[in-house]
Amino acid sequence: MTKLVGPESLGGRAPAQAGQSEPGVPDNTGQTGGGAAATEAAAVTEPKRGRAGRNLPAAVAVSIVLGGLALVTLFTIKATFLLYVGLIVAVAFWELRHALASREIHLPLIPIAVGGIAMVTLAYWTPVRWSLAALALAAIAVLAWRLPGGPAGYVRDVTAGIFTLAYLPLMAVFVALMLAEPDGARRALIFVVLTVCSDTGGYLAGIFLGKHPMAPLISPKKTWEGLSGSIVLCLAAGAIMVPDLLNGHLWQGLVLGLAAVGAATLGDLAESMIKRDLEIKDMGHFLPGHGGMMDRIDSLLVMAPVIWLLLAVFVPNGHAG
Repeated sequence: MTKLVGPESLGGRAPAQAGQSEPGVPDNTGQTGGGAAATEAAAVTEPKRGRAGRNLPAAVAVSIVLGGLALVTLFTIKATFLLYVGLIVAVAFWELRHALASREIHLPLIPIAVGGIAMVTLAYWTPVRWSLAALALAAIAVLAWRLPGGPAGYVRDVTAGIFTLAYLPLMAVFVALMLAEPDGARRALIFVVLTVCSDTGGYLAGIFLGKHPMAPLISPKKTWEGLSGSIVLCLAAGAIMVPDLLNGHLWQGLVLGLAAVGAATLGDLAESMIKRDLEIKDMGHFLPGHGGMMDRIDSLLVMAPVIWLLLAVFVPNGHAG
């Protein structure tokens, strides 16, 4: 459930000027914006980066490893892909928890972790109502867990805890629902490939053609040209894979591809907004050349329910053949 290709987020990034930082994001000196001295210091201490501002060789190597693990788990023992997704979500939760703690927002570890595991596991092996019950019980546990901490910040911490349940494990539930179908490996493969196409198309078009910022106040490097690249590749992937893998119609594949780009763009912008609110550049440094795990799965979190829903409507009866 990670972005598998491209060191930048979906939608493409316009190359940043030398010595320039994104608004509201601290540079290497700890100050907002960048000066000549900071640029020279960064050049000495940081690895060589590509035009997108990332360590491209490291990013490509990580993408290959993550993509290979996704394919191996999908087409060997299907349930191991669910374990793979669970590990990714766990790392993302750890990153989000620490990022929020930097602003004195404290997430209860045990209720969210136990509730998240239960939600995703039950969605794969049991009727979906049990997963919904696990979500409700986890939310109740968050309310109770925070009580001993006193009233100061109670609403803030509880709200963040319930938001996290909805933002991470609830979205992963829809990956489990896709995978649980008889042709679940094919559905999950479409989900993964659309992610790769959206990220790769946006990255390449943004790097080589990007001139017009799409959301300068949220993500200044994201461009309309990059978004166009994502749309082209996702339309092509949807048009090919839905008819070939699921016996769907061409128009269904086109709708799926377009919806994937829209959901991925929203997910990426929403996570950028969270980072700006927290005044951080990356959620973590777990993945060389990529930043944190949350920075890689932001678009997938919103894509998962959209892809599941459209495939459930377009191809409601899974098939094993």
